[in-house]
Amino acid sequence: MSTVDLTNKQIVLAISAGIAAYKAPFIVRGLRAAGAEVQVVLSANAHHFVTPTSLQAVAGNPVRQDPWDSAAEAAMGHIELARWADLVLVAPATANTMAKLAHGQADDLLTTLCLATPAPVLVAPAMNQQMYRHPATQNNLRLLETLGYELIGPDSGEQACGDEGPGRMSEPDALIAAVGRTLATPVPGNLKDHTVMITTGPTLEPIDPVRYISNHSSGLQGLSLAEAAAAAGARVIVVAGPKVQASSAPIERIDVTTALEMEQAVQSRLPEVDIFIGVAAVADYRPATSHEQKLKRSGEPGAEMTVSLVENPDIIAGVARHAQRPKLVIGFAAETNDTLAHARAKRERKGLDAIVLNDVSDPSIGFNSANNAATFIYDGGEVTFPKQSKRQLADSLISQIPDIFASQLADTNPETVTQ
Repeated sequence: MSTVDLTNKQIVLAISAGIAAYKAPFIVRGLRAAGAEVQVVLSANAHHFVTPTSLQAVAGNPVRQDPWDSAAEAAMGHIELARWADLVLVAPATANTMAKLAHGQADDLLTTLCLATPAPVLVAPAMNQQMYRHPATQNNLRLLETLGYELIGPDSGEQACGDEGPGRMSEPDALIAAVGRTLATPVPGNLKDHTVMITTGPTLEPIDPVRYISNHSSGLQGLSLAEAAAAAGARVIVVAGPKVQASSAPIERIDVTTALEMEQAVQSRLPEVDIFIGVAAVADYRPATSHEQKLKRSGEPGAEMTVSLVENPDIIAGVARHAQRPKLVIGFAAETNDTLAHARAKRERKGLDAIVLNDVSDPSIGFNSANNAATFIYDGGEVTFPKQSKRQLADSLISQIPDIFASQLADTNPETVTQ
């Protein structure tokens, strides 16, 4: 039985035309058992898999499926629903529905609702394993992530068609738990009167005007932490590498390109900072020479070209050693093997108060994914967070900080806080 508390939450369950729609009444029942009010929206063909009558019986509200419903449209029904919702859960989300959402198509009530709502939209993919693996579907998944949709699942296993593999919709209990995590927020004000600086995204180290050294970081985890810290009452400064998506207005943002620029931006603002969280995937090396003109091919097949590299400064280690060191310095460790041992050693070596371990060898989490899983390592303890959306993980991490580090964060200097 679910222990999620959704009392007084307003949830729209948007159901597209996949075989997994037969689980929809169980999702509705679970949401209502957790205290939520539920409105159900069907795509044009979803009624072939689950009946409006059964859904209305468990939801206690009329089922919406026709964008031309004269009664609903008299009050602009799709806008009304979009504003009403605290959260929209698209489950199941077929390949077709995800393609529409990824490209901003709004040709039925479900897709129009998703474009019109300011609420979080959770998407639970469900389809044949080959459809899920198709490059077009994978590209649409990445687009959805960059647009701010939260992906839940899919699971892997035996499918209705007899295939085996990824594409099964996550079970109702897992979807309800994800709804609960998304709607849970840090206690407002538990970081009030603290300034938090977060670095996020990659750095880009130019070889010439065309080529550069970089990595796959999207910056989504750092931005999620910034949003969570702001929700907890902190003043937030984000130092963002290139190609990191826009952040919300209350967050002060400094955009940089190279590791040297990021270091300079961090150092210049450090006296203001109480909590420093280094999430950025800073390039360890940069070209010794950045050429002003594009380097040309030699024209000889198999010819070699050597690029000399020099080590970039270790930004977070520099913060930890700084004469005006923040009260709390937290790093991230992206590891692929012996993950715990490497992360523990890194925390000690760099002099950090805590480190967040990501296993980036798992392609379903970390770089360019909307989901993540982590272990929070500090002196005296470790907390493991299972796979969840990056915003959910950010909320979980931020909620730990005031309790674990209460003594270090006490007696904040009011002169460092913007009034």
